[in-house]
Amino acid sequence: MATKTRTIEVELSTSGLDASGKPQRVPIVTNDGGTAIALEEPLAIEPDLDGEHMLLNLGPQHPATHGVLRLVLELDGETVVRCIPHIGYLHCGFEKTGEYRQYNQIIPWTDREDYLNAPGNNVAFALGAERLFGIDITERCTVLRVIACELSRMMSHLVWLGTTSIDIGAYTPFLWAFHQRELIYQLLESWTGARLTTSVTRVGGMMADIPDGWTGNLRKFLDGFIKVLDDVDVLLTRNAIWVGRTVGLGVMTPEEAVNYGLSGCMLRASGVSYDVRKDFPYLDYETYDFEVPVGVNGDVYDRYLVRMEEMRQSNRILYQALDRLPDGPINVDDARVILPTKKDATSGMESMIHHFKQVMEGPRPPVGEAYVAVESPRGEKGYYMVSDGSAKPVRWRIRPPSFVNLSAIPKMVEGHLLSDVIAINASIDVVLGEIDR
Repeated sequence: MATKTRTIEVELSTSGLDASGKPQRVPIVTNDGGTAIALEEPLAIEPDLDGEHMLLNLGPQHPATHGVLRLVLELDGETVVRCIPHIGYLHCGFEKTGEYRQYNQIIPWTDREDYLNAPGNNVAFALGAERLFGIDITERCTVLRVIACELSRMMSHLVWLGTTSIDIGAYTPFLWAFHQRELIYQLLESWTGARLTTSVTRVGGMMADIPDGWTGNLRKFLDGFIKVLDDVDVLLTRNAIWVGRTVGLGVMTPEEAVNYGLSGCMLRASGVSYDVRKDFPYLDYETYDFEVPVGVNGDVYDRYLVRMEEMRQSNRILYQALDRLPDGPINVDDARVILPTKKDATSGMESMIHHFKQVMEGPRPPVGEAYVAVESPRGEKGYYMVSDGSAKPVRWRIRPPSFVNLSAIPKMVEGHLLSDVIAINASIDVVLGEIDR
C-alpha cells in the first residue's frame, strides 16, 4: 500500500535567512488585513570584541529541560559555542529489572519508562511478547490497542504543545492543551482505573474491556478536539512572536537527521517520510486511511507543524477505529497465557490450580528472540527480548527514541542564542525516563 504523505508548509516556514545570509523578513497577516514583520535585521555589533567564554549549567532541574537533563553550555556572550549534555541523573535500571520479572510483570515498567506514552508502551511490549509466544490476538483487541495508541499519541503531543508554549511565552495554549489532556485522562480512567500509568495490556489481550457508553464519550471528545486545535492554530501558527522564536532554529537537514538516527516528528520535520505505522505496519495500520505529515526545513517551527497535523491524523484514525470496532472477546483462547475467569477460579479446583501456577510461575514462551518496533509519539520505539524457555526474559533491550533524538542537541544549538536553546530542546520532546540506560 503506497504511503500517503502530506507536506506541511505554510507561508512562514522558511529557513529564516535570505540569499545573503541575513534574516529573512517573513510577512504575517494581521487581523486588520495588514502585515507585520516576524524577523527583523539584528542591530549592528562592533566586530572583534574580545572576551572570555563562560560555562553555564542549564539543568538538571526540571523547568525548561523537561526532565533531569543537564546541558553544560559554553557561551561567547549569549551565543552557544559548545553544548555537552549530561544524562546520568535518572537511573531506574528498567532493562536489568525486566530480566527478573515475568512478562506480564514487566508491563508496569513500560508505563514508567515513557510516562507520557504509557498505553502505547504497553501495546509495544505486549506485541513483542506475543511474537515470542506465537500468539495472534483477537480482532477486538487489535482495534482497542489502536485506540489506546492513538489516544496516547494525542495525549503526549498535547503535553508537548502546552509545555513548549510555556517555554516560549504563550500561556493560553497551555491551558487549552492540558484541558484536552484531562479529557483523555478521564477516558483512560474509566477504562483502566488509572490515569497516567495504565498497564492496559496483557500478553494475549487487554487488562479489561471498555465499559458501556465509553465509545460514545470518545466520539464526543473527538468531535470537540479539532475545534481546540483550530483555536491553537489561530493563536500560534502566524503569530509574529511564535514565528520569530521558532523559524530557522535547530535546523536538521534530511541527511543530518538520517545520519543521527532521528525518528518520529524530528525526522519527518526534516522532510524524511518514515513512519513505522506505514513502513512496517502492525495492528492492521495499513488498512487505516491517514497521512504522514512531513516538514520542509527541519527547524523548530516545522516540528510544531508536524505534531499539530499528527494530532489531526490521530483524530481521523480514532473515528475509523470506532466505526470498525467488532464485538467478541478481548483475550485469546490460550490457557498458556490467559488466566481463568474469577468465577471458574473460585468454583473449580482445576481452574484454581491453573490460576495459582500462572500467577506464581508465569507463562513460558518457547526459546527464541523477538524485536517489535512501533511509532511512539517520539519516534521508533523498539523492544527486543530473548527467551530461554523460562518465565522471565534472559535479555530485555529497549530502543528509546528520546535517547537517540537527544544526541543531536549539541549540533542543533551551536551558534544559536542562549534563549533559543530552550525552544530547540523543547522541540525534541524528550522524556527523560527513556534516557535511562
